[in-house]
Amino acid sequence: MFNGFHDPQPPRDAELATQALAEEAGYRFGAFSANDAVTLGLSLRKRFRASSRHAKGKGLAVAVHSAAGHPLFACTVGDLGGPAGVADVSLDSWACLEGMIEVVKRTGHSSYYVEKGMAAMGKTPEQMGVKANHLCGGAFPIWLEACVTSDGVLQGLTQYTQNAPCCPIAVVACYSGSSVDDHHLVVTTVRDYLKKMARNDEPEMVHQPAPSEIPSIRSTRSPPRERGSMQWVPVPEPAASSVLRDSGEYISEYRDSYHDEH
Repeated sequence: MFNGFHDPQPPRDAELATQALAEEAGYRFGAFSANDAVTLGLSLRKRFRASSRHAKGKGLAVAVHSAAGHPLFACTVGDLGGPAGVADVSLDSWACLEGMIEVVKRTGHSSYYVEKGMAAMGKTPEQMGVKANHLCGGAFPIWLEACVTSDGVLQGLTQYTQNAPCCPIAVVACYSGSSVDDHHLVVTTVRDYLKKMARNDEPEMVHQPAPSEIPSIRSTRSPPRERGSMQWVPVPEPAASSVLRDSGEYISEYRDSYHDEH
């Protein structure tokens, strides 16, 4: 009996946490500077302004902090309030954003991973010592990628070590009130920024234009060699008539000597 179509089951919290953990391991920086923080923050702002959520009047708060707590970039997309009292960005947005950044600094993982990991284990935000509205997706750690050890001995994966294994070097975060959308926005922006950095690091191939016409091969006579020069000067070959004449004289001389002996 036909029962109709069934909607696929949404991914479980454990699967979402595993995916977030893989994103943290895959999206790492070779280096991260203050200029990278500004460029990354502006990329987040530009991407959100082009989204459908912003077209519907949604706002966003963006921040990039160093691991020591220094603010490297901060901005909002939208206003905190208008004449009618309608706000694109709530007054509590910055407090939530700061709380998400602290979760990343405390755990070393993205706030989305912590949220879904705790849900999969059945734990509450109170057990982690954080507020419920601070435990949502949107804050992502900036880790430095692995580097080759100084010994240079190839021993599988043991030849690699982390540049900063103790903690992330920075945290990039955004908050609009949607845990899934904010996490996806940050991860997508970080991924595309890393791809752009990789393309800029590739050596530029210089293409030489092909010759418009193939030069003709001409036999040129070599100039005479100067005294003291090591330049090779080809010796002109004898003419065919002189070769035949010398050969004939040699054959006649050989025949006459043979008759004299016999």
